Amino acid sequence: MTIEVRVPQLPESVADATLVDWRKRPGDAVARDENLVDLETDKVVLEVPAPVAGVLKEITLADGATVTSGQILALIEENATTAGAAAAALAAPAAVTATAVATEAKAATPAASATKLSPAAKRVAEENKLDPQTVVGSGRDGRVSKSDLVNYLQAKDAPVKAPTAPSAPPTPSPPPPPTPGVRGARQEQRVPMTRLRARIAERMVQAQATQALLTSFNEVDLQAVNELRARYKEPFEKQHGVKLGYMSFFAKACVEALKKFPSVNASVDGNDIVYHEYFDLGIAVSTDRGLIVPVLRGADQLSFAEIEKSVANYAARARAGSITIEELTGGTFTITNGGVFGSLLSTPIVNAPQSAILGMHKIQDRAVVIAGQVVVRPMMYVALTYDHRLIDGREAVQFLVTVKQGLEDPARMALGV
Repeated sequence: MTIEVRVPQLPESVADATLVDWRKRPGDAVARDENLVDLETDKVVLEVPAPVAGVLKEITLADGATVTSGQILALIEENATTAGAAAAALAAPAAVTATAVATEAKAATPAASATKLSPAAKRVAEENKLDPQTVVGSGRDGRVSKSDLVNYLQAKDAPVKAPTAPSAPPTPSPPPPPTPGVRGARQEQRVPMTRLRARIAERMVQAQATQALLTSFNEVDLQAVNELRARYKEPFEKQHGVKLGYMSFFAKACVEALKKFPSVNASVDGNDIVYHEYFDLGIAVSTDRGLIVPVLRGADQLSFAEIEKSVANYAARARAGSITIEELTGGTFTITNGGVFGSLLSTPIVNAPQSAILGMHKIQDRAVVIAGQVVVRPMMYVALTYDHRLIDGREAVQFLVTVKQGLEDPARMALGV
């Protein structure tokens, strides 16, 4: 019995998806719920599992195709086995059809033999007549990326100096005049943006064009937080199974500040201001595909351990491509941490339709004056970018001061003062 594999129902906010990578080829045996193909949307990569066990009979749409909900992607011969498929092949006429020959020839080409190539990498391989099987992939499940191919080509094209036999020194001659020569290869690669990268670009430009963005800065002494982390690091991890990081402290501090300044947790909708009476914090996560922002629902009701577990879980699933669209929507305020990459100071862009975003940065020991004494403390610059149409400078500055106070004296967050 032939079973159709269709595009799953996409969320309302997603109109279509791009077929990224077939994991199986016609004639391959598939197990029930085994991933057949990846579909890339504006926000996440969706996996399409096999509805039944059998043999993949036909693929109707190739990599790179744009698909919508319900479209037929492939046909599976249900209850067929690899042995059954082989017996059927033996019973077929001995003559090989032109289609089979063409299929074998196509499978023998480097581009078709690479079953773990992204569309961008496939284009690089085809343009440079490169067999991807000779390249070690650094992506998930050994997938070969564009950067893997580019690095391989650059290493392959590097000049190798062969040893030469000693010879008499040549007669000295004046050096030639300098000319604007070109050293090494000057190659270019043009690849289309991924849907996620295109969506990020669209949203960033939209935020800059539609909001009156302004950034205020402050600095935080993290001595008290470091002391708490050092004191309770081992018992916390032993009891909750997760490390006590900085994000839970910042999330708690931001929630307390949002309670005091509701406009920072609000959004503009036309001529209306929508005040959110809940606290759904977006936590920016960097992945190979781009920046995504999973949302901590009801962050004000989460404990330190629950925040750390949620952040770790979201980060792992985001990088594995298994996070859902529902987990990326509905945030009221965002925290982004450029400090993990070494950023000392930056001006983050608001994640519309939100009205503000807090930027964390690198912790650096600096000399500061405390009680008239110069001491060395672990300091971090924090930045709040906000929509000035809704949030006044006074509120933005006081918001940052509240975050600073909560982090420099964590007892405030426990006592709610």
